[in-house]
Amino acid sequence: MKSGIIAVIGRANAGKSTLVNVLVGEKVAIVSPKPQTTRNAIMGVLTEENYQLVFVDTPGLYKSANKLTDIMMKATDDASKDVDFILYVHDGHGGLSDVDISLMKKYVTGKIPAAVAYTKIDIMPKERIAADVKDLYENGIQADIFPVSARKGTNIKKMKQFLAGAMPEGDKIISDDIVSDKSEKFMIAEIMREKILLKFNDEVPHGVAIVVNNFSQNEKGVYDINLDIVCEKPNHKSILIGKGGRAIKEVSSFARESMEKFLGAKVFLTTYVRVEEDWRNKTGLIKDLVML
Repeated sequence: MKSGIIAVIGRANAGKSTLVNVLVGEKVAIVSPKPQTTRNAIMGVLTEENYQLVFVDTPGLYKSANKLTDIMMKATDDASKDVDFILYVHDGHGGLSDVDISLMKKYVTGKIPAAVAYTKIDIMPKERIAADVKDLYENGIQADIFPVSARKGTNIKKMKQFLAGAMPEGDKIISDDIVSDKSEKFMIAEIMREKILLKFNDEVPHGVAIVVNNFSQNEKGVYDINLDIVCEKPNHKSILIGKGGRAIKEVSSFARESMEKFLGAKVFLTTYVRVEEDWRNKTGLIKDLVML
């Protein structure tokens, strides 16, 4: 039996969460085309007959913008230290810059074994892949590089087999029936935030937090979920609610459908919007509003 913990690290919007979801075979992290989607280090577990891979999906790497992003970057650095392997995820479609190479060197060329997942190859010119791989090797990135498409499943099986072979011998770390370390309540809040990220423009969703006030199930199996959508500015509240409450009704409907699919039961969802100005720079509020 082989088993180990793999830190999944990379720049914001590189496709880390999508890749982890595909590797695990279940949705353990929300995804959107916007940076800062992942705020927490989230565990996803793949258990097969002869191996167990415990993936730790981390917040994306980017420049400090506020206290919340500082906390997120610390979570990523912490996750990279006490693991058996580092899988660095690079957005191949986004190109290859000096910053990309510098970050790879930081996380891939240390004492911990590592590999690079070169993602989104389904939406980029194929000839660029070989050129980028050559550039990486010439710049000192000697790790194995896997061009993959999580969306198409390209080379995913091959990378799984490689990762399994790279793990140390040992017993399973996590019970067979566990695929994530996050609670249902956490995932409900994340589903709501995911739908907001997908619906609204950049200025609004990054300053949104979700607080679940009630998460209960009645005798008929219906979930009663009551939550607050917390934003930073009064005008953001107006945007989230929309004219005649249309926007909040629409995004809540989308969220409820996903919650029902996730929970496998009917959901009665109540949502409110409130303002906590500049909460991402207030440590006390961050602790209250974000399940870190």
